[in-house]
Amino acid sequence: MKKSLCAVAAISAFSGAVQAQSSVTLYGIVDAAAEYTNNAGGHSQVALIGGGLQGDRWGLRGTEDLGGGLKALFVLENGFNVMKGTLSQGGSEFGRSAYVGMSSTYGTVTLGRQYDSVVDYTGGLEVGSQWATYFAAHPGDLDNMNNSNRTNNAVKYTSANYAGLKFGGLYSVGGVAGQYSRNQIWSLGAGYTQGPITLGVGYLDIKDPNFSAFGNNPQSSATGSNFGSNVVISGYASAKSQTVFAAGGAYTIGPATVGATYSNTQFKNLGGEAGTGLNPYGYQGGSAKFHNVELNFKYLVSPALLLGIAYNYTKGYGVNSVEYHQAAIGADYFLSKRTDLYVAAVYQHASGTDSTRMTARANILGLSPSSTTNQSVVAAGIRHKF
Repeated sequence: MKKSLCAVAAISAFSGAVQAQSSVTLYGIVDAAAEYTNNAGGHSQVALIGGGLQGDRWGLRGTEDLGGGLKALFVLENGFNVMKGTLSQGGSEFGRSAYVGMSSTYGTVTLGRQYDSVVDYTGGLEVGSQWATYFAAHPGDLDNMNNSNRTNNAVKYTSANYAGLKFGGLYSVGGVAGQYSRNQIWSLGAGYTQGPITLGVGYLDIKDPNFSAFGNNPQSSATGSNFGSNVVISGYASAKSQTVFAAGGAYTIGPATVGATYSNTQFKNLGGEAGTGLNPYGYQGGSAKFHNVELNFKYLVSPALLLGIAYNYTKGYGVNSVEYHQAAIGADYFLSKRTDLYVAAVYQHASGTDSTRMTARANILGLSPSSTTNQSVVAAGIRHKF
């Protein structure tokens, strides 16, 4: 009996020591809103939505101290729709993030489903990822700065922080036997934060984007289009590759912050991707290219009240001649550190010819296309973080 008690005590002491060097955190966001759209397919619309300001999620984050400055880490993050109780990201159980890795004084290496460098270093500088809801993302989220697409099968490196400078890169193997570069994704980026200045730059290169980036969820089609119905980009599902260059910055002066982003997105070799119904508009080569510029401003009226305004301009060139003008305005009121109320309005005007080779219609992200060149949406909601 004494030996048994001693053994139990020793095991308990050892478990306590291990536990003291490890941690697992449960966290999440629940965000619900009501929205009004003036024209969705020719009709006004009132709806309740989940994840207006930030996507609904819950996750587990853990670390283990291995000694000598080395740590093991993991993140499992699920996305869901609070209004329906359903999974987001095409039915993925951990569709937002799922990775494991190790960190040291030299940086962090992780493996799994992860964010690319454009998202990491420039995404937080556009207002769709801040105070204006996802409706204010750049048209069609064509540059992925609003993180519509994650990257599967990825190896990622993130540097340590060197006096405000961080950098990193990601590589995703395609996983297609005998075709090394098929479905391949890679990206590089860097960010700098020091005092009132925040800067970021990123580059993303995607092979076979319809399947590797847009089609990497359980409900994705193995042969058909995964680009969705947003007419800003839906006609480009047959592109053989996609590239994105993005840069941005912000400067804070007292309670005010001014910011700007620029991106160049190219859907290359249209008609080059084989699949069922990928090219209904008959593209035969060429590239759809876009310049996108955003200017934004936010002002902290008080510690509890934030106001913001932004303007975004998108210019298509190459095989398309489309233009989008988009404006956003919003307010965020913090009831506490964890709970806030928000309201935002977004307006978009389109002109030229869009990806469907028809007269451009306005199509704010997350909505059905307008029947005209204009579309507006207003959303008001509550967000709680835990």
